[in-house]
Amino acid sequence: MSGTKTRRKPVLSRESMYQIIRAPVVTEKATALSERNQVVFRVALEASKPEIKAAVEGLFGVKVLGVNTLVAKGKTKRFKGRPGQRSDVKKAFVRLAEGQSIDLSTGLA
Repeated sequence: MSGTKTRRKPVLSRESMYQIIRAPVVTEKATALSERNQVVFRVALEASKPEIKAAVEGLFGVKVLGVNTLVAKGKTKRFKGRPGQRSDVKKAFVRLAEGQSIDLSTGLA
């Protein structure tokens, strides 16, 4: 037996893809990344990189080369004079294959 593991691509339903990919991030920085074949999405906190890759490829029909993620911890803010905590947010920076793009201005079918 060899010591290598075979990796399986996660099989996701269309509904679970929509639960993983929450929303695109439309900021100045995210728009500038589109010139380098990268797109930024808000994703579920429990989503893994292979799941995010499978969801983006399934929903948008593009080839994903890599996924980088970060978790932005929620800030402590004051709501009506009382301290509160914003929710943590996970972002996924998805690198697309050369020549491919995702048009975020049109909705998904």
